[in-house]
Amino acid sequence: MTLLLTSSLFIFSIADSPCNGKCNVRCSKPGKQDRCLKYCIICCEKCGGCVPSGTYGNKDECLCYRDMKNMKDTPKCP
Repeated sequence: MTLLLTSSLFIFSIADSPCNGKCNVRCSKPGKQDRCLKYCIICCEKCGGCVPSGTYGNKDECLCYRDMKNMKDTPKCP
């Protein structure tokens, strides 16, 4: 029950995000769409709404998005 509630809250929070449309496009093809959307929205919000065009690559369009790293020093944003 907790997992279902958590998933529902996550989907609801994504729906309210101003980055939703851009990240839906960005994450339209990956196999792990939930994870892609989660990180895309985090990156988009931290980068002032900037998300690279397309489903892959084009990260030079948004330097903040491109340069954000996770704790393992690998790219955080999909």
